[in-house]
Amino acid sequence: MSPSLVPNTLIGARYRLVRRIGQGGMAEVWLAKDTSLDRDVAVKVMRAHHDDDRVGNERFRREAKASAALSSPNIVTVYDVVEDAGRQAVVMEYINGQSLRELLDKRHRISPGLTVHIGMAVATALDAAHVKDLVHRDIKPANILITPAGRVLLTDFGIAKTLSGSESDLTNDNIMMGTAKYLSPEQVSGKKLDGRADLYSLGLVLYECLAGRVPFVGGTDVETALARVQGDAPDILKIRPTLQPLLANIIHQMLARDPEQRQPSGEAVRAALYHAREVGLDGTPTGLTPPYGNTMPTSAREMLRDPTPATTTAAAIPGDPVISNPTPRIDTSRSASSSRPVNKALEKRAHRITPTSMLAAAVAIGVVLAGVVLWRSVSSPSSKTPVASASTTPVATGPVNIVNVSSYDPDGDDNSENDDLIPNLRDGKSGTQWRTVCYGNNHFGSKNGVGFVAELSGRSTGTLSVDFGYAPWEVDVYGYSDTVPSKLASWGPALASSASDNPGEATFNISTPSQFVLVYLRSAARSPQCSTTNPFQGVINDISFVSASAP
Repeated sequence: MSPSLVPNTLIGARYRLVRRIGQGGMAEVWLAKDTSLDRDVAVKVMRAHHDDDRVGNERFRREAKASAALSSPNIVTVYDVVEDAGRQAVVMEYINGQSLRELLDKRHRISPGLTVHIGMAVATALDAAHVKDLVHRDIKPANILITPAGRVLLTDFGIAKTLSGSESDLTNDNIMMGTAKYLSPEQVSGKKLDGRADLYSLGLVLYECLAGRVPFVGGTDVETALARVQGDAPDILKIRPTLQPLLANIIHQMLARDPEQRQPSGEAVRAALYHAREVGLDGTPTGLTPPYGNTMPTSAREMLRDPTPATTTAAAIPGDPVISNPTPRIDTSRSASSSRPVNKALEKRAHRITPTSMLAAAVAIGVVLAGVVLWRSVSSPSSKTPVASASTTPVATGPVNIVNVSSYDPDGDDNSENDDLIPNLRDGKSGTQWRTVCYGNNHFGSKNGVGFVAELSGRSTGTLSVDFGYAPWEVDVYGYSDTVPSKLASWGPALASSASDNPGEATFNISTPSQFVLVYLRSAARSPQCSTTNPFQGVINDISFVSASAP
């Protein structure tokens, strides 16, 4: 048996454990430092008494394999898998935020706007998994993570099941995998699963977000699980009468006992939720562009802070990064009106339910690891977030322009990336671009990211516009004065963060007076200019800046 883990333990000769941030029956999760790249990571490690558990170790391996095969800004990224002294560990993206479970424990229920945003993001993540023939099987609030900037991610593919049949299932036929409150009827009945089982579970999560409780509760886990086989969810409008009826119908369609009556895909759910938001959750059309990935409207991010948020768009909190929704520049294959079929029952709840046989009450329910919660509160008194140093340079009073641009690659050998293409960012010509080199994965290989720095003619606040050539993309924007920091950590907290599955222009609010603005790409798209071996590349067409003091 491997020794118990303690802080400062080095895993895989690279990852130094800092503190434990979560644990369950089979594994524990640690905040760790990647000593090679000097970045924070989350390390999920099998607990010592499970070292000899063949099935558990194989699940660990498959979780890493399944997650690594998925490319979505709404799925926690797996960086590495290591074995150290007989102990298996999965190294993942460290998420600065909280789980939806923690948010609901504090708030009891949340606003329709925030619920729709979370639902769209998780539906996008599920769609990415389902097109790879992977069913998550454990959708629940503990496995949904939310950052302060509003990024929503799905994690814990530990009991995910492939539909391809290429690998044997590691579950017992007499054990229902998942968490009792969030199981689909198919999981309870032991029937064959597809992606619609995850959509049912997501419907339960959204129901809880709005109602303050799950629709099915019993005295035991068995009774709780069987309740969804025996009846429909109570009408959510009777619990929260002020909800938009269309939103209520979407959720109840997701909760249809017959999978054929549910939306056919994660994309269909995302499109339906977007339509509900576009109509206006308070009856007023929003006019917002549908966000693929994790772009979050400012009002929704404010709802994370305000226990009793309004449903209408509010002004941005001073100093808070404003994340705009990118306006598509060209047609893409995944639009709001996707070519995938959307069930016509969106406007009318389906009442026809196919009878489902009940399980014997003696069936045992397996409740697996309750989810990996990668949690760090930025408001914690003990957190030490780098803060950009104060500048003595006065803030410019007139118009401010971009006077120079240079690439920024702090993890690269020469700290630069295709500098010869940088002038294309400011030439105003269509068809010219700045491109990164090509990479083997969408997270720039083993780097934290790649980007460029725009130098302004003076310290200023204002709006930075970035025209993204390919999608999906994910970006953080930083501001600094005086000199360009050589290390990313020295820039301090990001002023704005955003991601999208659409190419086109996005705008970012530079809310802190800055003379240097860093656009740091965290995720790249497949590029026709790259090989099949290294198919991913970041591509930016143009950038521009309008200072707040401009007339």
